[in-house]
Amino acid sequence: MKKLLILAVLAAAAAGQPAFARTSPANPSVVVPHKDLDLRTAAGTRTLDRRIWRAVVAVCGTASDFDLEGRNEVRECRRETRHLATAKAGAVVAGATRADPIRVTSIQK
Repeated sequence: MKKLLILAVLAAAAAGQPAFARTSPANPSVVVPHKDLDLRTAAGTRTLDRRIWRAVVAVCGTASDFDLEGRNEVRECRRETRHLATAKAGAVVAGATRADPIRVTSIQK
């Protein structure tokens, strides 16, 4: 019985290992399309802002509720990445051009 319990514990521990072994790309990025938006209107800029937020969440990822350091890193990544992406979007909106795509790239190390 003890051997069976030990084997079950080892199997459960081994099953959890691949989650920690995964590596992520150095700087993941997502292109935010905006050719279909009229950036001269408030509705167009709000839609662009929502798309940018979804891209920021995608490139920065998430962390477990139990990983406080990881959650802080994700929060910092999202804040800094959104700041950079919003600056790029501001330039696009100011020019009201639809030709240049906005690329959101994580600044994680």
